[in-house]
Amino acid sequence: MKNVHFNFDAHVSRRAVLRGAGVALGLPMLEAMTPAFAAVKETKRAKRFVGVSMSLGLHNPNLVPEGAGRGYKASRYLQSIQDLREDFTVVSGSSHPGVTGGHTAEGSIYSACPNARGATSRNTISLDQLMVKQLGHETRFPSLVLNTNSQTSPSYTENGSMIPAENSAMRLFTRLFVNDSPAEQERQAELIRSGRSVMDVVGAEAKTLQRELGAGDRDKLDAWFTSVRDLEKRLAANEAWTHKPKPKVKLLPPTKIPRDNEVAVDGIFLDIIHMALATDSTRFVTLHITGNNVQGIEGVDESYHNLSHHGMDEEKLAQLAIVEQGVINQWGHFLRRLKGDKLLDDTMVLLTSNLGNASAHDNKNMPVLFAGGGFKHGQHLAFDQKNNYPLPNLYLSALHRLGLQDERFATSEAEMDGLATV
Repeated sequence: MKNVHFNFDAHVSRRAVLRGAGVALGLPMLEAMTPAFAAVKETKRAKRFVGVSMSLGLHNPNLVPEGAGRGYKASRYLQSIQDLREDFTVVSGSSHPGVTGGHTAEGSIYSACPNARGATSRNTISLDQLMVKQLGHETRFPSLVLNTNSQTSPSYTENGSMIPAENSAMRLFTRLFVNDSPAEQERQAELIRSGRSVMDVVGAEAKTLQRELGAGDRDKLDAWFTSVRDLEKRLAANEAWTHKPKPKVKLLPPTKIPRDNEVAVDGIFLDIIHMALATDSTRFVTLHITGNNVQGIEGVDESYHNLSHHGMDEEKLAQLAIVEQGVINQWGHFLRRLKGDKLLDDTMVLLTSNLGNASAHDNKNMPVLFAGGGFKHGQHLAFDQKNNYPLPNLYLSALHRLGLQDERFATSEAEMDGLATV
């Protein structure tokens, strides 16, 4: 019998394998990637992500708690959601490195792309769409990109193109839960098939053109090809869903949208999002809050934007607090519904904004509340408000929680300090 040597210490890192191969491939888990004779530990992973972003931020003195860690004293805005204290984490003193520009930094909320704005700059893929790229094929709608008022969004494709948002709650409800007629189903299927054939033709012509272009233009065309291929895959998946019935829900369709009350509009969208998750119609959602009309709220007589530019005026701050407390309350109500349906433990829910101080158009000290997803919450992660901690580290933690193997996201350095899983 030949001598047999057992190496009990051998352990090949998956990431090392990827580097050594010189390519970035999603390899299956190999025996050599675990210690000898060790079983692969099964861990529960999050399944969903919901990002709620506010174009006008949150007033930090009313949001950031006193003290750090688990013994923090709840701030004014957090008092109403203390029943959920163990279900969310407050993060202060964080922002996206290299992101500036006040309102124009909205495009970097989920991409964290430095200096993304400007005629010669280009954005990168947003957190939600990176998740969708890997896991979005499992549901009827790979993702929902929503806005309470306009079609702008902080969701960006792999080639840096903004995804237009759905801004009608009525259309959204119909799209999710109202079955199309057989004729409409066939029309949609035909449009999908036609779209795919058109892209085949355009793609063939573009490849011919590619041979005549310089290196820079070829790179741009390559990015376009990537976008086309992704769209083709989504169209193919959508065609399969065309003739499948949509889920029946008890939620009534929204019949009247109170356009003078942005907080109420937020609640309508969040109710629909909750039902979309509960029926597994989608698992990845972004909702951008941009409405400016809040005069329908009791105690408020100015526009949301004017109030955000308060200049520390006490009357404006008092009215702004009413509006912002309303948004926090709606977010809390959304978490309670997810928790009641036992969805919160596997759904990561983020509330944030590109503005840490809307009055000064400052992108530092972004407001961050992060809930669910199987993390150990109930704490205040208080980082340096002068030398901010990189928020992309949180995004990397979220990606890993979904089981994705990305080593970095944008300007991330590692997973977020202090944010552990259960």
